[in-house]
Amino acid sequence: MKARRRLVRLAHSPADADVLTRVYAHRGITDPAQVDHGLGGLPPHTALSGIDAATALLETALWEAWSILVVGDFDADGATSTALALRALGAMGASRLDYLVPNRFDYGYGLTPEIVAVAADRAPDLIITVDNGIASIEGVRAARDRGIRVLVTDHHLPGEHLPEADALVDPNLPGDPFPAKSLAGVGVIFYVLAALRARLRAGGWFRQRGLPEPVMGDLLDLVALGTVADVVPLERTNRILVEQGLRRIRAGRAVPGIRVLLEVAGRNPQRVVAADLGFAAGPRLNAAGRMDDMSLGIECLLTDDANRARELARALDDLNRERREVEQQMQAEALEGLEALLQGGLDRETWHGLCVHEPHWHQGVIGIVASRLKERLHRPVIAFAPGEEGTLKGSARSIPGLHMRDALAAIDAAHPGLITRFGGHAMAAGLSLPADRLETFRHRFDDHVRRTLKPADLEGLIQSDGPLAEHELNLETAEALRAAGPWGQGFPEPLFDGEFQVLERRLLAGRHLRLRLRPRGGRTEIGGIAFHIDPQDWPEDRDRVHLAYRLDANEFRGACSAQLVVEHVLDPDRV
Repeated sequence: MKARRRLVRLAHSPADADVLTRVYAHRGITDPAQVDHGLGGLPPHTALSGIDAATALLETALWEAWSILVVGDFDADGATSTALALRALGAMGASRLDYLVPNRFDYGYGLTPEIVAVAADRAPDLIITVDNGIASIEGVRAARDRGIRVLVTDHHLPGEHLPEADALVDPNLPGDPFPAKSLAGVGVIFYVLAALRARLRAGGWFRQRGLPEPVMGDLLDLVALGTVADVVPLERTNRILVEQGLRRIRAGRAVPGIRVLLEVAGRNPQRVVAADLGFAAGPRLNAAGRMDDMSLGIECLLTDDANRARELARALDDLNRERREVEQQMQAEALEGLEALLQGGLDRETWHGLCVHEPHWHQGVIGIVASRLKERLHRPVIAFAPGEEGTLKGSARSIPGLHMRDALAAIDAAHPGLITRFGGHAMAAGLSLPADRLETFRHRFDDHVRRTLKPADLEGLIQSDGPLAEHELNLETAEALRAAGPWGQGFPEPLFDGEFQVLERRLLAGRHLRLRLRPRGGRTEIGGIAFHIDPQDWPEDRDRVHLAYRLDANEFRGACSAQLVVEHVLDPDRV
């Protein structure tokens, strides 16, 4: 069972324009300045509301040698945010630094009162939240009741009420003039600490203490990894941050942990692109928080010992393999359950928002399962796993047209008590609810999705940059496209389409297809790869296919060649 998909070609630029001009035009970019990735294009930190209060608080913490505890999140954004905060504050002279990341299985997300109780045993004078805190009303109150000051730095959407923190920085606060609303959590703490460095410089801190002034740009490798891994939209500010971080990784200036995470994934740090962070380094870092404890990932990013970093990266790689096995089993079970429902008489058109749950599912993997099902079915999906006694924890993924956090807020307002807690973004969110209310929630969620989305929204669209001419199917074009990024959420990597003759096919590992192809009417041959194929898409008697593909540079045994990475295969007679 898969979503219906329709190929749509993006508006064409002039036919004689080169590939990059066409691709950029399709993404609304016509001014070369929009793809200038120099740091001078970043908006100033002064535009963030709350930045003065935050830096004043941190300056006092340094002058008075407070004990500072960074409380992070258990994903890659939280891990990179935590590592960046500790590295930057340490370079600025903070001597009493520690961190704490809630274990998702014991405490759940954010600065909860329970985590504050754990934190209090370390006697911090100041708690800094990174990538969380905007929804921690009770946790901030619990900290302040204990005499602990709190600085909240976050990027999630705020609710109706804000925590009563000593300082609060979030570009999504109502009325905040900062133009880049899509910063990841690591981008927010980067801005806060860059502003702190400017404040300390103006106050003579570095001169009086005899400290070298830290170069904040040296931390952009962490910003790039956290930003890409958190799948936030790559609007211009995030593209600058990511590209600058990638340049540092390629130049050998990354922290050892990032370099070895790429290496254990079989990626060359000298040729790294954003996709390598999103599909290689990011998942391995995330595996710590999903399967065990994110402290393992944070330690990998904090160590300057290359051997220690490699040891930790290998442990993360092992956890990622375990995560993949669990995920594949959970996804198979979810799809089997849906097929059974359809065979039992449930019409595909009668379900719009989908909730899936099995009592033995792993809490750390439900987000990936929801994402995979969303991609396959093109429906908003929430996957649930058992939480604390009598509760379920859900991870939600949406499609264009449905703002997931707003959807949960609307359901919560209409049915008080149905949802215990929720938070998140437009395309991804998390929630908790009583286990005995799942069926009620399932219907309420489907009702809301049905009222919100139009039938056309449920049809998956393959948006193509159009065909490439035969003379453009080469390594030069592939390398130009690699260099033209960074590509990612909201600024998608170029996808082309065209008809090809299949000259040769070879199954790899039972799941992937190695191809030899020739463009229709052409003479040249080009290699291709299709990952995780559905055999129904590749019948043995079909030697003519219409492909939606990315053009990439394939590096193998020191040599590079152009290849097509097939994203979708279509019957050419139906395109």
